[in-house]
Amino acid sequence: MSKRRITQETFDAAVRENIEEFEMDADEALREAVEQFESQGVDLTCIVKVVPAASSDDNQEEQTHEVLQALESLRIRNNTAALPDATADIKCFTEQCSLGFAQRYLAAQKGAYPVILSYCKKCMEERDYTLAGLSALAALTDGQPDLLDKEGRQFLVDVLEKHQADSSVTCVAICVVRHCCIKHEQNRQDLVKGGILPLLTGAITRHSDCAVLVKEAAWALRVMTFDDDLRATFGHAHEHAKSIVLEHNGLKILIGAAKAHLSNTSALSELCATLSRLAVRNEFCQDICDLGGLKFMMTLLADSYESPELVRQVLSAIRAIAGNDDVKDAVVNAGGVDLIVIAMNRHINNPAVCEQACACLSVLALRKPNNCKVIVENGGVIAAVQAMKIHPGSMNVQKQACMLIRNLVARMRSYCQQILELGAEGLICQAVETHRDCGDIGKAALRDLGCKVELRELWTGKHGSITN
Repeated sequence: MSKRRITQETFDAAVRENIEEFEMDADEALREAVEQFESQGVDLTCIVKVVPAASSDDNQEEQTHEVLQALESLRIRNNTAALPDATADIKCFTEQCSLGFAQRYLAAQKGAYPVILSYCKKCMEERDYTLAGLSALAALTDGQPDLLDKEGRQFLVDVLEKHQADSSVTCVAICVVRHCCIKHEQNRQDLVKGGILPLLTGAITRHSDCAVLVKEAAWALRVMTFDDDLRATFGHAHEHAKSIVLEHNGLKILIGAAKAHLSNTSALSELCATLSRLAVRNEFCQDICDLGGLKFMMTLLADSYESPELVRQVLSAIRAIAGNDDVKDAVVNAGGVDLIVIAMNRHINNPAVCEQACACLSVLALRKPNNCKVIVENGGVIAAVQAMKIHPGSMNVQKQACMLIRNLVARMRSYCQQILELGAEGLICQAVETHRDCGDIGKAALRDLGCKVELRELWTGKHGSITN
């Protein structure tokens, strides 16, 4: 059941009533209003929970929120003032929108988008003002991709083309692109049609020494491969991934950027995450390996194992490219299994790392008896069982560990007794009972381990026939 919603005006009126009628101080009045509406089941996610500030105009008694004061001032100056006069207002607006979603939602409801876009278009020739306008647009569109319209999409393409040499302007413009493409399939498709992909890959090539920009552009490329808009019946995630690779040399550019920033874990994490989203075809997986991608991933696992986020993303990338059977062997021959197990043991208390490590080993074991032998001998099963013990509440860890065990014994039944002696049967049964999504794979693992398992036959095709 969805929660009720109220307008900002209704909330502000309740706060004002508490102050004026019940003589509460501002903090108490605000706290009382929040408690009152929450007790009534009202969703206050989009409500600015701040007492409105007095207007800077002494002739006006009306109080309003700072983000709206800055917006109104910008609206007036857009029509009457020169760009320098609006600098303080655009900065204040950006700061207010950056405070939280409620502030930017309120600003959007009061018509902020056309005002900010107008400012941005007016100042395209001036670098500093362009940067300020784009920063405001980035803050406003965070979590609100529906704001972007046809005019805005064309502006983003134009500004990226015009300011290609400026890393700061390019970086903020790409941030706006990313904000407007998350959970918005139509914006993704329209921007791709408008030529955004070569601008993103070109930005990485042109500014390969700027880690912040490289990370932002890689992130935007990754978002183009998302399928996260529930409103879209069909997405173009696969097509966009293929276009990035085949038409814009994406794999070579990303791997080259990764090699240039081996000391920047944040940029490396994003580059690995993007590569994993591009490994959508068998030949792409091999290409990543041939371009040196696998070698640098092995280096990262060996040298940067202290960073759990980077380890997680590297494991995710290895898992993706190991969908290719030849790459599976290359990972194992490069000592990848040992590095994966070391990484999992090092971050055994981190469920995200354990999930990816188990999934990675599971993929390496699939249809590869020799790889299974290496995994068992290097302690992969012991680490997976330990992860199951430590993270009983993590469905993803339990599911991937069950998948690993199942893949190990599906073709190598000789390992069943060894795995059972580690207590795998009880852990798998617990996972099946606790997590509904573990049911099928958990029972398959138990079956292949030779354990007693109840398999329910949902339909036999008997008991009557279809009649007119």
